[in-house]
Order: sequence, then C-alpha cells, then structure tokens
Amino acid sequence: MKGLKVNLIWQILIGICLGICIGFISPLWLARLAATLNGIFSQFLGFMIPMIIIGFVVPAIADVGTRAGKLLVATALLAYFFTFFSGMLSYFTGVLTFPSLIRGESGLTAVENGAHLEPCFTMDIPAIMPVMTALVLSFMLGLGIAFIKDKSIMRGFFDEFREIVQKTISACIIPLLPFYIFFIFLVMTVEGQVGVILTTFVKIIAIIFCLHIFILLLQYCIAACFMHRNPFKMLMTMMPAYFTALGTQSSAATIPVTLRQTIKMGVSEDVAGFVVPLCATIHMSGSALKITACALALIIMQGNPYTLGEFLQFTAMLGVTIVAAPGIPGGSIMASLGLLSSVLGFDQRMIALMIALYISMDSFGTACNVTGDGAISAILNPFFVRKKVKTPFHKKC
Repeated sequence: MKGLKVNLIWQILIGICLGICIGFISPLWLARLAATLNGIFSQFLGFMIPMIIIGFVVPAIADVGTRAGKLLVATALLAYFFTFFSGMLSYFTGVLTFPSLIRGESGLTAVENGAHLEPCFTMDIPAIMPVMTALVLSFMLGLGIAFIKDKSIMRGFFDEFREIVQKTISACIIPLLPFYIFFIFLVMTVEGQVGVILTTFVKIIAIIFCLHIFILLLQYCIAACFMHRNPFKMLMTMMPAYFTALGTQSSAATIPVTLRQTIKMGVSEDVAGFVVPLCATIHMSGSALKITACALALIIMQGNPYTLGEFLQFTAMLGVTIVAAPGIPGGSIMASLGLLSSVLGFDQRMIALMIALYISMDSFGTACNVTGDGAISAILNPFFVRKKVKTPFHKKC
C-alpha cells in the first residue's frame, strides 16, 4: 500500500477538485458544516502558531550561535541577504504585474454581494501568547542558550519541544490540510468565489515560476564571478540536486546530493561540507519568493490596502522565522502563518488560500532553496578555501 500513497501536493489538488465539484451540488447544511469544521481547524492553527515559532526558532538560533566563526557569519549573512532580496524582488514584481492581472477579475465585487455562509457554531482556542511575543521570546531564549555555559537542560528541553511540535505538524496538521482545503473550496464554490480564485491562481503561479528561474540565474551569475566559471555549466551541475528536491520536497533530505554536486562544481570539500548543511536550514530564497508573492496576490484580490513598509517588515522577519522550518512539505508556510496574520492581517480564509497556493508549488520553492545553496558555497569558496574548517555535517553526509 505504500506504493499507492498519494503525496501532499496531489492530496491538495484532489481536495480542491472535490471541493469545487461537490460545492456545485452541495446542500446548505453541508456547506455550513464545512464552514464550522474550517473554523475549528483555523482556531487550532492559531493556537499552534506561537508553538511553532518557539519550537523551531529557539533551537535554530541556539544551534547557529554555538558554531561561531567567520565562515558561519558569512554564510548566515549571505543566506539571509538572498532570502530577503528574493522576497522584496517578488514584492516589487507583484506590485508591477499583479494589479493588472487581478483587476480583470470582477468576481470580488460579486463575491462581496454574494451569500456568506455562517458556521453552525464556533469554538475559541486562544493562543498562549501573541505572535510578536513568541518571536521576541524565541530570540531571547535562543541567544541565551547559545552563550550560557551550562545549557544541557535548557537545550534538551527545547530540542524535545521541537520534536513535539514537529510531530504535531506531521501527524495532525499536514494530514488534515487536504480536508481543510476541500471544505474551504466547497464553501467558496457555494458562495460563488471559486472561479475568481482559480483563474488568478494560474496567473500567479506562472509569474512565481519565472521569478524562481531568474533568482537561480542571478545567484549563479554572481557565483561565477567568484569561481571564474561558466554560470550555466555550474547551474547544470546542480540539476541533480534540483530534481531530487522536486521529488523529496525537503532541503534536509537533499543534503547528500547537494553536497556531492557542489563539490563537483569545484567548491572545496571543507567549505561545501560546512555551508551546504547549514544553508539547508537558513537559506530560503525560493520559499520567501513564493510566500511574499502569494501574500501580495491575496491582499490585492481582497481589495485590502498594502504598503512597502508592511512588506519590508514582513520579509525581514520572514527570513528569520522560516529558519529551520521542519523538513516536511509545507514547513515554511506553517512557520510563517504568524507573520501573515500579525503583520499583514490575514484572516482564516486568506490563510487557507495561502496554504493551498503555496503547497501547490512547494517542490519548486524547495528546489530553488537547495540549488541556491550551491551558489552560496561557490561565492564563499575563494575566501575560505585555504582555511581549515571543521565539517561535522560533511562526515555525516
């Protein structure tokens, strides 16, 4: 039966198709039941957001902080720069292109005047703390654990807490996502919104795919200047890692292939052995690009106002929040839900659409992240190739 298991992307697509088909013939009671279940699951997601932030950000900062050194600092700064740059490039591209693409979708005015289903009942599941409080607390605890001498108890607690959160995501949230998306699209079909949403999705995905190709070309053109090699040959060398990431949807699972191809590209084994595993958790160019573009598209679709300042804040914090996102499909979007709601003001329905839109192309974002890790290694290689660098990750790979 393992061979018949359908991966998450196909589950999401099946959920969307079934939601639309059943929505056309759904009785009102079924649509209201779907709205009720969506509300409960949305409350649970809101409860989990601070847990996800604390569970993943604290151990990640503590782990990075314990491996101090010039190569670590250079890698972290370069990875963050590419992540932030990708997010802002996505924002400015969206500002220039999305309004003209979405303006033609007159459905939003019809949606506003259409029927809105009320759930049968609501259930409040308050979060233990606000999102910003969780972020600040995570930074304080992560840095504190990194620099205190006796940290075995604290580090062990947060490592186990991360395991609990990750298990909750992989065993509960991720399996329920297809049903959540199914009910969301069922309700949207009953309310007459689905045509607008799907038409816009196709256009947005096409633009995001072009942007992710551009980011990879730009990264390898920069890397070629430092390595004095042909950027297209370097990029072709990394294609096995790209396609492995497409299949696994996990940067961590692709580390052995990424490391092998990076060394084949001419990067020192010492540098590659340190940079590639580290970038698997801190370099998120593809994820930041997708999340920013999808968020902007949904804001424009809803007719809500947005500013450059909001997206600067969102992208700057996103580069840190999705660090060490769980190595499972959709991990980055799960880690960013708090910022979407607190900084950009996303509600339940917008978060559900965000999850569906993001996961539908999750593999391409992961592939962009992984392939970019090789470019970062190549950029840093000339500066550290003669220096002896400990590579515990390389031995494991």
